[in-house]
Amino acid sequence: MSSIFARFLSYLLTPYLTAVLLDSAYGEMSLVYAVIPFLFVLFTYGMDTAFFRFIQRDEYKETIYNTASSSVITSTVLLTLLMICFNHPLATLIGIKQHAEYITMAALIIAFDALSALPFAKLRQEGRPKKYAFVRIGGILIYIGVIYFFLSLCPAMLKRNSNSPLLLIYNKNFGVGYILLANVIQNLFQVIMLHKELFGFKPVFNLQLWKHVMVYALPLAIANFAGIINETFDRVMLNWWSPATTHEAALAQVGAYSACYKLSILISLFVQAFRMGAEPFFFGQSTREDAPKTYARVMKLFVITITVMFLVVSLYLDIWKHFIQNKKMWEGLKVVPILLFANMFLGIYYNLSIWYKLSHRTSAGAYITFIGAGITLAVNYFFIPRYSYMACAWATFLCYGSMMVVSFVWGQKHYRIPYAWKKLVAYMVIVALLYFIHHALSSWWPHAWFSYTIATLFLGAYSAFILRVERKEFRKLPVVGKYI
Repeated sequence: MSSIFARFLSYLLTPYLTAVLLDSAYGEMSLVYAVIPFLFVLFTYGMDTAFFRFIQRDEYKETIYNTASSSVITSTVLLTLLMICFNHPLATLIGIKQHAEYITMAALIIAFDALSALPFAKLRQEGRPKKYAFVRIGGILIYIGVIYFFLSLCPAMLKRNSNSPLLLIYNKNFGVGYILLANVIQNLFQVIMLHKELFGFKPVFNLQLWKHVMVYALPLAIANFAGIINETFDRVMLNWWSPATTHEAALAQVGAYSACYKLSILISLFVQAFRMGAEPFFFGQSTREDAPKTYARVMKLFVITITVMFLVVSLYLDIWKHFIQNKKMWEGLKVVPILLFANMFLGIYYNLSIWYKLSHRTSAGAYITFIGAGITLAVNYFFIPRYSYMACAWATFLCYGSMMVVSFVWGQKHYRIPYAWKKLVAYMVIVALLYFIHHALSSWWPHAWFSYTIATLFLGAYSAFILRVERKEFRKLPVVGKYI
């Protein structure tokens, strides 16, 4: 919940940023934030996931955190220096060659985030949600505060007093830079608040253990590299291959696509938070005899939740679009239902991925994600020059859909879990049909009240249908069972 809330606060900046930034500047910001996750994987190389796995073993409980922390701190220092030294080539590569300073700040953002990764994992593993929530949410509030100070308060104060001392620290042309600066300060705050966990390890490096960890973690890191290509790198590819006639227009397309991508907020936030909570939970359940049944139940409840979320966003898209204040960006709204379904597939894939993590076949994760990355690259390369960001949306859909199917088929051969897959597929088909019927009816009679009435009826009918079909399942849940 703290993860959802913290990310939701961050997403609430979208209306503000789409209002105060030009669409091309929003595109520049999106390009930097498309690269940051990619490089973050390089900085952490799967160590946080490996930590969860190896701390389950008695022989490694005392040494895994020491070894993993020593490794991550050393590599972070070296990689940060390399990024700063090569900031100009990196800026040119992603299409912001006149803003190499953005890469320098991105290096600091990634460095502080990487240094926080294992301390955050330690808090999750030890079951300390209060400190975890305080640091996450506190950092986001600082981030929002710094952005508002530089993008709103400073310009307003300078209008009243053109000779203000603020001129010493404020540059009106540095808009995106202030957003990155706010992120640096946020992540630095996290490091300071986690200093006990960060520096609470003994500088003891177990080489033999590190080799075992790397054998487990590197395939995950490679898979995560390919995964980032699927998740965020399409913005960079859109900037490279956009059919727009000018660089400014290409950046505007990147900005519109990135803003509309944010409208998959409910599902993407839930998937991200679920992944953080599910990983230690799944590993903790792995020693129990009924673990496969537990995983199947979690999958069913997960799919039910995200199908309801799909309807909440897609049926009321005319309301959600006001989340984007720049009306020029509304032309990209047609990608939202596609991306919602793509994120559903991604969430299901995260559920399915437990089979290769528990069976020590982490290389399978790399193969599956590379299949997805291949689809993403191919579809974007061939179709962006003609269809612009629509190609990015369909590439994401096909990528995550294929990863989901391959992981399910492969996983059932090595670690069988009794998923109610026919029922779950039926639920996804039903919500897709409800969306298409609603879209057709709304196009036939384009009145807002009619669209919202039909949307509410469809959402209510689907919810009632689920409650009836899954009545026995919901009765098992202590929170809601007593009300059914």
